[in-house]
Amino acid sequence: MPFSAFLSHASTRLRAGIVFAFITILSLTLLSACADGGDVETSADDASWTSETSPATEEATESEAEPETTAPNEDAEDSEGQDTPEETEQGRAGGTTAGTALAMLQELEVKGRAPKTGYDADLFKWRSDADHNGCDTRNDVLRRDLSDITLKAGTKGCVVIAGDLNDKYKGETYAFDRDPNNIDIDHIVARSNAWQTGAAKFDEDTLKEFGNDPLNLLAVDSSLNRQKGDGDAATWLPPAKSYRCEYVSRQIAIKHKYELWVVKAEKSAMERVLSACDDQPAFTKNVAWPEPGAGDNVKTSEDTLTKKRPASSGSKSSSGSKGDSGEKSTSSGSGSSGSVFYKNCTAVRDAGAAPVRRGDPGYASHLDRDGDGIGCE
Repeated sequence: MPFSAFLSHASTRLRAGIVFAFITILSLTLLSACADGGDVETSADDASWTSETSPATEEATESEAEPETTAPNEDAEDSEGQDTPEETEQGRAGGTTAGTALAMLQELEVKGRAPKTGYDADLFKWRSDADHNGCDTRNDVLRRDLSDITLKAGTKGCVVIAGDLNDKYKGETYAFDRDPNNIDIDHIVARSNAWQTGAAKFDEDTLKEFGNDPLNLLAVDSSLNRQKGDGDAATWLPPAKSYRCEYVSRQIAIKHKYELWVVKAEKSAMERVLSACDDQPAFTKNVAWPEPGAGDNVKTSEDTLTKKRPASSGSKSSSGSKGDSGEKSTSSGSGSSGSVFYKNCTAVRDAGAAPVRRGDPGYASHLDRDGDGIGCE
């Protein structure tokens, strides 16, 4: 190879080497700069990744975000509404409000009416001295429910011979008239109704308690008592509409106390009445008997109404048909000997003389079935 050519080739390779070296140096410089910038970006990426995957940070982030995206109260209400729609409806009507008559009604069992087989009103021993205060139940009721009372002298503060009744069923106030008798004592839950809704299984003591329970007894107009008969709320309600809510509330309380059931129509009628007063409280009023001799504005007087007229041929008196209370006025009068005679205990009670004791005018063995010396107890 000529020398000049060799120099030309060497020069070319030198220039190429210089260019390659320059490119190499430049590349190293650029790579160093890129490495510094890449660390910064990687740190940023690491921070972002850590915030997404760190459990503690994630919980904190979700907790902070939750109030903005969730309405827990509304969700809870919707859930409860879906689980218990019937209770929600009852709540709107007051049925689930504690202490209301509607709430108590919901606790009663609903069943069909049982047969009346074996029913006898006398099983309840109505008018007996169930509380042993010395007075029969009828006069206990009269002393409690009447005002401006006059008691018959010599009856140990028991027998009511006059007074005024604020009649809850009629919505009127009138004087007690014993001849003819214008006031009956109503069993608010009739004995026959009770028998057909669970009382048939009562023992003797429970039947007597029910028949003479102050919670279940109310002095009312005799014609309305007989009109009612053994009806329940589905077949009879007091004419005085202002008393219907309390009347139904009291019926519910009685059935609840004695664990009696209601029939479907009866419950529906009670709900209809209470729909006008859905805040009607469960009946808890004090209905206990006053002590003998106690009552509203009491005075004592000789009883001129019970003096008997001589019996005359063919004469007979009656107060009318017999209602569920079992009350019926029967004639009684003095015999030819002049002594007081009572045909039966109904006549004794209508005369205000019950209970009649051995030695009292009118006492007779046919009035004293158990022979304990006290008749018509």
